[in-house]
Amino acid sequence: MQSDSVKTPDQIENRLLAALPDQDRRAVLANCESVELRRGEVINEPGDRIRDVYFPTDSFVSLVAPPADHTGLEVRLVGNEGMIGTPLILGVEFTQIRTFVQGPGPAWRLSSEGFGEAMHQSSVLQARLHRYLDVLMNQSIQLLTCTRFHRVEARLARWLLMTQDRAHSNHFHVTHELLALLLGVRRVGVTKAASALQERQLIQYRRGEVTVLDRTGLQSAACGCYGAAEAMYEQVLG
Repeated sequence: MQSDSVKTPDQIENRLLAALPDQDRRAVLANCESVELRRGEVINEPGDRIRDVYFPTDSFVSLVAPPADHTGLEVRLVGNEGMIGTPLILGVEFTQIRTFVQGPGPAWRLSSEGFGEAMHQSSVLQARLHRYLDVLMNQSIQLLTCTRFHRVEARLARWLLMTQDRAHSNHFHVTHELLALLLGVRRVGVTKAASALQERQLIQYRRGEVTVLDRTGLQSAACGCYGAAEAMYEQVLG
């Protein structure tokens, strides 16, 4: 069911779609549905057939890889810069990733059939999404390096900056338990890292509510992966 607060086509904010030529963008949007994503809503589980793709606008979504011996690890955080359902770009109908809504808000939803038709009809859309896949593959390599070599505090600072970008706000919700899952560390590690950032007055964190107080300071606390990933996106897609 659509929400009255969901944005209409002339208010589009998804960057992948907004960069398309007007005719191509309108053709895609003609088959899209405006939906309101709810926090915690599960879009896909591993092994699911991908029935729809999503282009977030004021929402953002976590993609988590669930290894057998661990609760999971976030492999991607997608907001209005990207899309959910990328295997369909390559013609793959199933996903091996758990996908759930981290930040609630509006998104565009397009059926897998409609997405395939849009790709077939627009070579510009097809080329742009192939470039997007290239960005994701390179960012995945960077994430592996970051997870292996960088301290939890620096990784947390990076994640908070990424979330702030996608939430379009200095304030958002996330619990210690969820952060431990997303960063692939124990809860005590998250508590220690968050406390260190709070003591430096970079953030305020209480009962799952985060407020970024000093973005410049948070950028200094983050590992260099933050700026590198964003620069990569701008170079290929900006």
